Amino acid sequence: MFIDDVIIKTGGGNGGRGAVAWNKNLMSLGPAGGSGGNGGNVFLEGTADLSALKQFRNKKEFYAENGQNGKPQFNDGRAGENVVLKIPIGTVIHNLDTGEEKEIVKIGERILIASGGHGGKGNFLFRSPKNPSPERFQEGLPGEKFAIRLELKLIADVGFVGLPNAGKSSLLNELTAAKSKVANYPFTTLEPNLGVYYELILADIPGLIEGASTGKGLGIKFLRHIERTKILFHFISAESENPKKDYQTIKNELKKYSFGLAKKAEYLFLTKTDLIRPEETKKKITDLKKLNKTALPISIYDWDSLENLKEILNKIKNEKFK
Repeated sequence: MFIDDVIIKTGGGNGGRGAVAWNKNLMSLGPAGGSGGNGGNVFLEGTADLSALKQFRNKKEFYAENGQNGKPQFNDGRAGENVVLKIPIGTVIHNLDTGEEKEIVKIGERILIASGGHGGKGNFLFRSPKNPSPERFQEGLPGEKFAIRLELKLIADVGFVGLPNAGKSSLLNELTAAKSKVANYPFTTLEPNLGVYYELILADIPGLIEGASTGKGLGIKFLRHIERTKILFHFISAESENPKKDYQTIKNELKKYSFGLAKKAEYLFLTKTDLIRPEETKKKITDLKKLNKTALPISIYDWDSLENLKEILNKIKNEKFK
């Protein structure tokens, strides 16, 4: 099960208590209580693994280790161990207690979300000329505790959209080293898949249907992943009896979810053209060009059409790194 929105509880460790102790060395006097160790911190770290939020499916609470109490003979308590939680890049971090929002956009990027409490001072640190033998100490401070919502929004250069069984996964596999599941039935893709074409990140978004913006089919949960794609590749199966209607169906759902989605730069492709006659392909492309002048036929079994697609991707890549 793909998880892209989850609420967890986190907390830094509590600081250890300072010690009250006296020097045990012969001919030495005075306070010797060590300070408590600081509590551990909780960090979030970016990873390329899109399924990383699955770890929060059953376990919802993550707390760092408390700092140890101070010890005799000037020995400070050990600091608590940190907790590092891996989350996918593109995850928005909502602090439900403070209202603060942060985001992880790079692999390996770390964000501190809950600090551990400071350890308390032992009596050694309270000595003074007026009070050379203090019995004073400090309790450790509590660590920060927060409820955190993690919301994944994919970051990709090109998003593949279309109705179920439009051939998106097959094309992603052909263009990249992705290994998306492919079969001749609706909703083969049940979660977003990423592939890399040279420096471009391509995202295969699960098939949408009419009413997706209101939760039908795989529903609204995957529409959010299209928001951050820079360019859309819209795929329509050549097997469709009404490609123009298919195109308008997806465009309408994008517009209902977010007007900005429908305004994104877009290329339109008629897929699986190896399954119909050339004259049918020509007629359907002519009709689609009236809706989007970029419309092109494509088949994973047609080398020339794949080269046309790669030429478009190369152009996008070159503009990205200008």
